[in-house]
Amino acid sequence: MTTFFGIGIYLIFQFSIVFVCILLGYFIYDKRYKRNHGNKVPKGFEVTNEVNLDPVTGEKIRVYYNAETGERFYRKEN
Repeated sequence: MTTFFGIGIYLIFQFSIVFVCILLGYFIYDKRYKRNHGNKVPKGFEVTNEVNLDPVTGEKIRVYYNAETGERFYRKEN
């Protein structure tokens, strides 16, 4: 009986570790590209020559760079 209890505890522990990893992956996943996406460029950001073409929507995305913080800002080109 204690063997089944031990296996149950072990399985619950393993599933909880997987669940925590999934949650961390969801919340910590690299969202830099989508996070800064907007229309108004914040102060301190300079325009770069870098333009990306979104393969799904076909929109051009201009990259802005803040030299002080190293952050990048992505804005749709008109």
